[in-house]
Amino acid sequence: MSAEHNNPAGRPRGSARPGYSFDVKLWKVSKTGRKSRPWRLRWVVAGRVHGDTFTTSALAESRRSELWQAMNRRGEAFEIESGLPESEVRAAAEAAEAADAEPTLRWFEFCRKYVAGRWRTAAAKTREGMADGLAAVTLAMVKRGDGTPEDESLRLAFRWGIVPANEGEDPPAELKAAYEWITTTDRPLCDLADAEVFEDVLYRVSYKLDGTPAAGDTYKRRRRALNGALEHAVATGELPENPLQRTRRKRVGSHDVVDRRVLVNAVQARQLLTSVSYVGSWDRCRGRRLVAFYAVLYYAGLRPAEAVGLRLADCHLPENGWGTLTLRETRPVSGKQWTDSGERHDRRGLKAREASTDRPVPIPPVLVAILRAHLKEFGTAKEGRVFGNERGGVVGSSTYWRVWEEAREYALTPERIDSPLAGRPYDLRHACITRWLNAGVPIAEVARRVGNSPEVIHRRYHGCIDGHEEAANAKIAKALEEEGDIAQ
Repeated sequence: MSAEHNNPAGRPRGSARPGYSFDVKLWKVSKTGRKSRPWRLRWVVAGRVHGDTFTTSALAESRRSELWQAMNRRGEAFEIESGLPESEVRAAAEAAEAADAEPTLRWFEFCRKYVAGRWRTAAAKTREGMADGLAAVTLAMVKRGDGTPEDESLRLAFRWGIVPANEGEDPPAELKAAYEWITTTDRPLCDLADAEVFEDVLYRVSYKLDGTPAAGDTYKRRRRALNGALEHAVATGELPENPLQRTRRKRVGSHDVVDRRVLVNAVQARQLLTSVSYVGSWDRCRGRRLVAFYAVLYYAGLRPAEAVGLRLADCHLPENGWGTLTLRETRPVSGKQWTDSGERHDRRGLKAREASTDRPVPIPPVLVAILRAHLKEFGTAKEGRVFGNERGGVVGSSTYWRVWEEAREYALTPERIDSPLAGRPYDLRHACITRWLNAGVPIAEVARRVGNSPEVIHRRYHGCIDGHEEAANAKIAKALEEEGDIAQ
């Protein structure tokens, strides 16, 4: 049943140092009767029983062989407390000492290094997206206690501190306390392997500060940021595996489908464009400067950032007939801290395309006329851009949002103002795409003109195409009639 310690090293009994003994008995592998770990190995050190269970008999026999060799071949003493051979106790102590000697990488320092490594090759929007996603995770990666700053302050402090240019600088006075809390109470990176900590991480990614679910796009962006950071941690050996890969993806917020309620018809669109011209004083032209801006969203399906970057050289505007806008760049809005130029508008190539490629978009005569009238009255802005502010600078997102909100109040009835109808300038693009689809333009051609994939167009707009339900009902009715004829 058992194997006695032979002590081949020749040390007399009792010569083991305190806490250790050569009095070891090793028992044979037996069965536990349990399903999860059915094999048991037991041994006795100085009268004290030790044991372990295993999932297979092979593992149990392998462990028994290790202990037998320590007993009979190497003549090791066993620690009475743990029941382990002296060599294993020593190895564990050395590993623990090495771990204590090497500083543990903490969450904020890891994020700072990770973001700095990606900064040079990332667009401003990508940088901001990374910062936002990792800031959400940070709320789960700091320890809570008396005096913990508000979550919003912690989030803003992280976003400030993660910018490479701010390393070594003093934080703004209003963020100082939150920044100190993040940098002194943040958890070690390895805490992400803790199931309870990571559950809180997933919550922070999925929900807003007020406890309501985050929008679908926000959740996806945060999850991408977290996944990229975790994959980097695995690649550099900081984490043994990516814990995000063990979790099922949750559906949170919107399902990326356009809401039919935001779509304007032709009459409503014309009323809104007319109302834009009444916003602001006539001499400053605040609204009139943007009528053509909103028109290119509605008639050509441009994104606002694409319209901001449109240049006169990109426009073919004949006196009669159709024209063409050849899109070459986009000017997405980001904070100054995220751009290389220090300006709020980054200069990028077209979305989802190579930097050197363009996208020609045919435009109808009505839009050609609107653009010709705009250029005749206002000329071009700096760098030959079609649209600019009063000083010739880039049109800011806050400007075209405020003008649009005021125009809706002029154009819509009170009950419509409170509805989602054309709630955002971007909804004009949705209306354009829906109109083309309902006109019978093939999905592939619509996708080419607006700079999306056919899969995205089909997924986002399938519920906005009119006539499909009626056509499907007619086909079903015809089939039922034919089946009735056959039954007769």
